[in-house]
Amino acid sequence: MSDYDIVIVGAGITGATMALALADSGLRIAVVDSKPLRGRVAAAADGMDAYDARVSAMTAASQRLLANLGVWQTLPAERLCAYTHMHVHEQDGTGSIDFAARDIHAPELGHIVENSVLTGALHDRLQQLASAPGSGTALTVLAPATLESYQPEPENGVQLTLTGGQRLSAGLLIAADGANSPLRRLAGFDTREWDYEHHAIVTTIKTRDPHQFTARQCFMDDGVLAFLPLASAAGTANTEHYCSIVWSLVPERATDLMAMDDAAFCQALSQVSEHWLGPVAACAQRYSFPLRQRHARDYYRDSVVLIGDAAHSIHPLAGQGANLGLLDVQVLAEELLRAGRTGRALADPMVLRRYQRRRKPHNLSMMAMMEGFKRLYADQPLAVRWLRNTGMRAVDRWPLLKNRLMREALG
Repeated sequence: MSDYDIVIVGAGITGATMALALADSGLRIAVVDSKPLRGRVAAAADGMDAYDARVSAMTAASQRLLANLGVWQTLPAERLCAYTHMHVHEQDGTGSIDFAARDIHAPELGHIVENSVLTGALHDRLQQLASAPGSGTALTVLAPATLESYQPEPENGVQLTLTGGQRLSAGLLIAADGANSPLRRLAGFDTREWDYEHHAIVTTIKTRDPHQFTARQCFMDDGVLAFLPLASAAGTANTEHYCSIVWSLVPERATDLMAMDDAAFCQALSQVSEHWLGPVAACAQRYSFPLRQRHARDYYRDSVVLIGDAAHSIHPLAGQGANLGLLDVQVLAEELLRAGRTGRALADPMVLRRYQRRRKPHNLSMMAMMEGFKRLYADQPLAVRWLRNTGMRAVDRWPLLKNRLMREALG
């Protein structure tokens, strides 16, 4: 039996950041993941196949957290794209909103980073700390290792058994193992969830015209399409011509698009996007997955606490999933460090209740907003369309409101 103060199940973006946020706390921490840790991703990126299809739009708040942990500054500049503008409009209407970083005196609105690049940097930092016993940290990485069973111990936290028979005990168990969290299920958490009746298609595309560091989003009757700008290797001829797309739409339409060859798909994308950046010249391998909203009724139970997608998953139309998870990390780390200073047990209900109280309302409001957008921009009568477009134009002409929305989004 190996004893730890905290065991974190899941070494994705949220779980790895959680471990790093607690690495200097003096606590004994173990990170368990079913896959080996990633290596650092190469700096240069040129050609669609070099990019990860999954990306995140990181806010200033997420950037600050990662910088404080010594991770952000290690990301290769060639794989990090700062976007300075955002354009949002409705396909069948006249309303649109344009956001610009200069309007709020900010250098950018956010950064688009490939998930594999960020995960690689986080894992690199984890391995540095885990292999440096003299650094003052007590961090152990168990990967690949799969959680097989979980047993709560009222007096002594929890006990885990990993595949192969390895056993662990912990005062607190943090579930960071994704939207379909096995640990959440083993621990008996109740969730409220429903199908968005949308599938997302993600891929990397090359466009004729440069993206000009602008994120573009279009609301349509059957879904939402986003073009997210990607960085390119310095000195290449393709700078500013690559974008990551997230196209969420009804399942039948998604199935049809996935069945097309690349040329037909690029033509369909060009038509739907109204040639934002000229014709779409090429696309990388496409991936499709169903979208489902899920929210745990409680974020903690006994000595188990949920963070990130294990606690909540939302529609990707605003790109806020990873940012919400990192905000969970920041708040839970603050509460656990406070517990250490005041002598409270890490799994004390008062400690975990404070974390839930600070994060649950914000997560619920973001989920409600995404659901509202999804329903508002579904196929609606003419009167509703008119109101939508009128409202969008009004926001665009009201600088105080628009700038406040930008600042809230930046964190």
